[in-house]
Amino acid sequence: MPLQSALSLDVGPEAASQVPACCSARYNLALLAFFGFFLLYALRVNLSVALVDMVEPNTSLAKNTTSNVCPEHSSTINVPRNTTGKKYSWDADTQGWILGSFFYGYIITQIPGGYLASKIGGKLLLGFGIFGTSVFTLLTPLAADLGVGYLIAVRALEGLGEGVTFPAMHSMWSSWAPPLERSKLLSISYAGAQLGTVVSLPLSGLICYYMNWVYVFYIFGALGVLWFFFWMWLVSDKPETHKSISRTEREYILSSLKDQLSTQKSVPWRPILESLPLWAIVVAHFSYNWTFYTLLTLLPTYMKEILRFDAQENGFLSALPYFGCWLCIILSGQIADHLREKQKFSTVCVRKCFTLIGMIGPAVFLVAAGFIGCNYELAVAFVTISTTLGGFCTSGYSINHLDIAPSYAGILLGITNSFATIPGMVGPVIAKNLTHNNTVGEWQTVFYIAASINLFGAIFFALFASGEVQDWAVSGYHFHRN
Repeated sequence: MPLQSALSLDVGPEAASQVPACCSARYNLALLAFFGFFLLYALRVNLSVALVDMVEPNTSLAKNTTSNVCPEHSSTINVPRNTTGKKYSWDADTQGWILGSFFYGYIITQIPGGYLASKIGGKLLLGFGIFGTSVFTLLTPLAADLGVGYLIAVRALEGLGEGVTFPAMHSMWSSWAPPLERSKLLSISYAGAQLGTVVSLPLSGLICYYMNWVYVFYIFGALGVLWFFFWMWLVSDKPETHKSISRTEREYILSSLKDQLSTQKSVPWRPILESLPLWAIVVAHFSYNWTFYTLLTLLPTYMKEILRFDAQENGFLSALPYFGCWLCIILSGQIADHLREKQKFSTVCVRKCFTLIGMIGPAVFLVAAGFIGCNYELAVAFVTISTTLGGFCTSGYSINHLDIAPSYAGILLGITNSFATIPGMVGPVIAKNLTHNNTVGEWQTVFYIAASINLFGAIFFALFASGEVQDWAVSGYHFHRN
């Protein structure tokens, strides 16, 4: 009998119904994590909007020109624009390196973050990861003033801090999330990343417009420091050490996980690296992130240079796709656990179906977005639908690490996220190099490459993914796979 089915017998809907979700320790953790990832992505993407205001408009037209294919499209704004922010002479290639530099630090701490979280717990790693990112965000205006090399270094250091956060959170959920509530709890906590993008893109645009681009970094950095104190005060690494958890909830969580966790101290590195289900997640994660990071870092530029919206409209329209994705993540998490618990769908079936929807759907609409010319409404609609459908992946490949090896989920996420960070490093640089003249045809190529990679990742995951705990992930536990 598969492990998931065995657990369903021990910890079914009846047991879960005796442990309410409202005000529970596990859902409080999800909510605090939600705000943490909200700030994490706000700190990550605000530069994408601020950079438009930081660069002199006519810096190197030979390298990066505004397209004249589409007519100027801007609304009349009565409030005069603030122009006190300092401008820098950075060409398109330099901007690409600045946007990509974050990921050079981010990739380094993925696997170490997962390993450390498995040894010392995720609370400190996640807390100090966001705290460090916040501090370096506060230093960003100073770094930009000192020179582009300093700015790239500060962004790379922000990446170092953020690199440990997702593996640390996955490691915490391996001790906190009952198997039949994984999709719900993880979708709530990670949906904060999308909402952070939704809020920070337009808000950064407004701050740049009415105030000064330096306040983009000061405001979000200060909020990150404030969150850190709440996190350290209210969160515990495990249910056993939580100060205010009810006895019923603690026993419910521990009993639901009793057959899934390993007691061995050494990490089975060789079986991990030889695991085909893990490599299925790696390929899916890499492929999805190519599209995600390309849009995340370059959508504001596309809106300005091709569709020719002004900076204020730019922020709101750039945020629309991520608002749709946020809604999709929350809803798909509820649907995924409903299918597994009530409709008795197998875990692997749910993970594969949600991944296929979340990767093929975006690929289709992303390609379509590049072929509708200057139809602003349709372009925004297609990009929004593309990114929205990507939200299904959170309940697909994105939490599959916890299905196949809950004890090593942080380490597995560190491995997959290391590969998935490569698109963030090279994607913006490649896209900037492909769009020197900012023609519609050049951006079609960018979208077509991203869609093709997405399609390949979806097919690979559908062929080789698993939904069962692997033999090497549970000490002394062996079972027959159907």
